[in-house]
Amino acid sequence: MGRVFEKRKHKMFARFDRMAKQFTKLGKEIAIAVKMSGENPDNNPRLRMAMQNAKNVNMPKDRVDAAIKRAASKTEGNYDEVRFEGYAPHGVAVLVETATDNNTRTVANVRMHFNKGGGTLGKTGSLDFIFTRKGVFKIDRSALGGKEVEDFEFELIDYGMEDFAFDEEDVYIYTDYTDFNQMQKALEELKIDVKNAELQYLPNTYVDLTEEQAQEVLDMVERLEGDDDVQNVYHNLK
Repeated sequence: MGRVFEKRKHKMFARFDRMAKQFTKLGKEIAIAVKMSGENPDNNPRLRMAMQNAKNVNMPKDRVDAAIKRAASKTEGNYDEVRFEGYAPHGVAVLVETATDNNTRTVANVRMHFNKGGGTLGKTGSLDFIFTRKGVFKIDRSALGGKEVEDFEFELIDYGMEDFAFDEEDVYIYTDYTDFNQMQKALEELKIDVKNAELQYLPNTYVDLTEEQAQEVLDMVERLEGDDDVQNVYHNLK
């Protein structure tokens, strides 16, 4: 019984760690949105979407409200969004998005994670040929209200949809990053609840490695994702 309990406890704590990281990330996203365009979600699409994303991962409402209140106060510091680019071992491209109130600390930490993982940190813009920034919307198929997926796809073409995919549970909509807000508004007008929506860097090419080599890359990615200043990590490992 003791061994089973320890295994369950480990999984439980790992889940709590993931939730805490998600909440921290969304809290920063809320703060950045408020600082940029105010605390009224009706007039702030980025805040509106951050609040929706928070709701979909069960972030407590009082925590969301507190994040908005802190960001709206003059005592709350600003977060700078800083992007880092480089390579993990075996030529895998890695792009890191951060939100920081101390750029010196963040640069040092990100460089350390790359160095410890056997990677190299490069210049911003060096991976522009490998990644393309896209808007990605994830929708539960049940939220379509009985609409056929194909009909729903046709309905969104005029709003900047570039690609479309679905599985048994979810529908995925891809747009150019410049059409993100337009698609967000369209889905709101269609009264479609979005599970998650964000701008992502999607790879144009992939690197295929052995299982052992891939694990080296994933270990470095995991260290980066565990950093408090890191919001997202993208790579082109196949």
